[in-house]
Amino acid sequence: MKISEQLIGLGIFAYRQKNARGTFKPHLSISFRSKKGRLHTFSIDTTRIPEKYTQPDAYLITHAHGDHHGKSAMLSNRSLCSDKTALALESRYGKKFNGKSVEIGETIDVGDVSIYTYPTEHTVGSTAFYWENDVGTRILVTGDVKDASCLPDCDVLITEANYGDPADLKCHFNDDLDGFKDIFESCNRVAFGAYAFGKAQRTVEILRKVGYNGAIEMEDNTLNLTQLLLDNPGELSGIGESDNNEVCVVPPHYLDDLPEDISKYNVTGRINKNQVYPSIQISDHLDAFGLVDMVKSINPEITIVYHPKGHRPSKFADYLNSIGIDSISIDNINNVLSNEFI
Repeated sequence: MKISEQLIGLGIFAYRQKNARGTFKPHLSISFRSKKGRLHTFSIDTTRIPEKYTQPDAYLITHAHGDHHGKSAMLSNRSLCSDKTALALESRYGKKFNGKSVEIGETIDVGDVSIYTYPTEHTVGSTAFYWENDVGTRILVTGDVKDASCLPDCDVLITEANYGDPADLKCHFNDDLDGFKDIFESCNRVAFGAYAFGKAQRTVEILRKVGYNGAIEMEDNTLNLTQLLLDNPGELSGIGESDNNEVCVVPPHYLDDLPEDISKYNVTGRINKNQVYPSIQISDHLDAFGLVDMVKSINPEITIVYHPKGHRPSKFADYLNSIGIDSISIDNINNVLSNEFI
């Protein structure tokens, strides 16, 4: 039986949409019936549909990275995300979040559908959404995942695969936490190059875990986001505003602007030997083995793999199929609807 037919048997219609230019909208949508028999559509990490067309019941925004299109979806009153993701979207894009937000771990209702939320630890506020349909199918949408330990079992898993190609050595890694600690302990003054949203907050959390309790200097955008998103970041200050000037966390391009006597490192998920400054590997994602272990633990009947562009969704789906886990990647979803059709 084809996976599309299996999904129909589970009460789910998964499809992609095309916009007025004839190109695919990111990423996918699913239609299902609630336990009361009402038809619903949820669009996942996608841009808004023009208001003149029928709208989905919800735009699910898993986190605030640009490739998940919250900048567009946040303007709809049908958008749904965590409270921290809503704050990050407003701070990053200077627009008001018009939808519903929820603290991770709480439940929120969209019509007569109760949606449960779980942390994925990819960024501050990154969220997995879980609900059941009229035939009892348990549906879980994760987005990117760093820690899957809190995610529930499900029947249909809709997930990402940034590092989902088991045959690619770049998709196998471990965070170099010992190396991070060694750098921190061996340098009198050190600066970490980390992107303002996501990586910078993770770097602050790691610094606190390895025992650094002093001030962390940041450029303005990184400072504002970190103060906004982290509940207990410790002492933070602007560049040059603390008494010790020992530790800085700034965007990678800002490293050049810091004094030459500060040791400088890039905090990155992908080691690049051509970078000006040495790198330390700290990823915001599970690697290929971690993703496989996540799917095995969640134990779905079917896994749908969406995003990123390129071959990795299909490679991950192919691998899952090879080990007996029915899977389909977004590029193999043949149900395509236009805004006008919907």
